[in-house]
Amino acid sequence: MNERPEKSLFDAPVMAEQERMVEAILFASADPVTVAELSARMPHGCDPAEALMHLRSRYEGRGVHLVRVGDAWAFRTAADLGFLMRKETVEQKKLSRAAIETLAIVAYHQPVTRAEIEEIRGVAVSRGTIDQLLEMDWIRFGRRRMTPGRPVTFVVTDHFLDHFGLESARDLPGIKELRAAGLLDNRPLPGSIRQPDDDEPVTGQSELFED
Repeated sequence: MNERPEKSLFDAPVMAEQERMVEAILFASADPVTVAELSARMPHGCDPAEALMHLRSRYEGRGVHLVRVGDAWAFRTAADLGFLMRKETVEQKKLSRAAIETLAIVAYHQPVTRAEIEEIRGVAVSRGTIDQLLEMDWIRFGRRRMTPGRPVTFVVTDHFLDHFGLESARDLPGIKELRAAGLLDNRPLPGSIRQPDDDEPVTGQSELFED
């Protein structure tokens, strides 16, 4: 009778166990977790990428979904159940028109330099506007351009994508879609030449650019 070979200590756990490990890590993490981070925390030989795919399928149709946020993964409440998580009190934090337009330009044109933002808006961008978006962790510094002066570029962050339930910036809705849904008014979009604004908070803006 053939004896069953002993399992090596270096053998990777079965996929079902790997799924449980990934599930535990994601539930315990406050921030989205990358495949590289999962791999570093799991036993040698594990395939967290495959485990994520199995786990994502397993959570389809459930109250929480496994979603991709940029290069990372996280559990999020199903979109149709979001109303259950709403609070009775709402804290209103509005961005100025300058900040809204700057954020929109970065989101739709990234990577983009400050000079390019100013060219699209038609007015100068104050340092305070950029600093505010950086402090909110909605934009970050990208790679420097290989042009004279090597200007820095700006891109949106995973925190921005996570806040609006986007997998990547490619999933941003189009301007026509925003207007059709009543989420954007009919004022001229960034890019038209106009006089500098006074940076006063703007009401009636799309929820896409308000928290």
